[in-house]
Amino acid sequence: MTTLVVGASGATGRLVVDQLLLQGQMVKVVVRAGSSLPAHFQLNKKISITYADLLDLSDEQLIEQVQGCEAVVCCLGHNLSFKGIFGQPRRLVTEATQRLCQAVEATKPKQAIKFILMNSVGNQNKAAGEKVSLMHSAVILLLRACLPPHPDNEQAAAFLQRSLMASPSIEWVAVRPDSLIDEPEVSAYSLHPSPIRDALFDSGKTSRINVAHFMVQLITQPALWQQWRGQLPVIYND
Repeated sequence: MTTLVVGASGATGRLVVDQLLLQGQMVKVVVRAGSSLPAHFQLNKKISITYADLLDLSDEQLIEQVQGCEAVVCCLGHNLSFKGIFGQPRRLVTEATQRLCQAVEATKPKQAIKFILMNSVGNQNKAAGEKVSLMHSAVILLLRACLPPHPDNEQAAAFLQRSLMASPSIEWVAVRPDSLIDEPEVSAYSLHPSPIRDALFDSGKTSRINVAHFMVQLITQPALWQQWRGQLPVIYND
């Protein structure tokens, strides 16, 4: 089995690659030129590395990246700097999600490809009837207006919900962690269809390695995939 991971140089993306390697999987990664990768990535024969800005790749090059993959994991995000938050591309995650899915569909796979998006519990799943307080709604409106990464995350998940529900080529899951923390090892975690606490005023913790573990379990465990496909599961550390 081969999985394409985009955003593999990020804090969570590289953990996804590690978890895939632990499962004996073949991995393709696309990272920006000049990105710092762990030395064992570059030495491991199970990893194929492409250095490029994903959105600069042509349609044909993207098709080549997804060709032969059973799964695609998108861990792209905006750098926590002024340029990363307010600079271009402001719709990085949305445009990458759209173009990767279009590339998958262009390959006309015999079996549906799994697409896993790293999203955020701050993205309210209105299609599932999720409700938040008036104060929460007011803050979200402010975030949409002032912080481009927030609407980018919302729009990426909305694309999956709106455009791929009937696609024969792609099945998807958008994983929503709460406040991300770093932990050295996988620990106990719980999964929920919707948040069980307010993401702004009573946030929980989710370790990046647990997010990576869950994503890879989605790829390798068919029963878990059937449980969550087409949904936006929320993950918390226990």
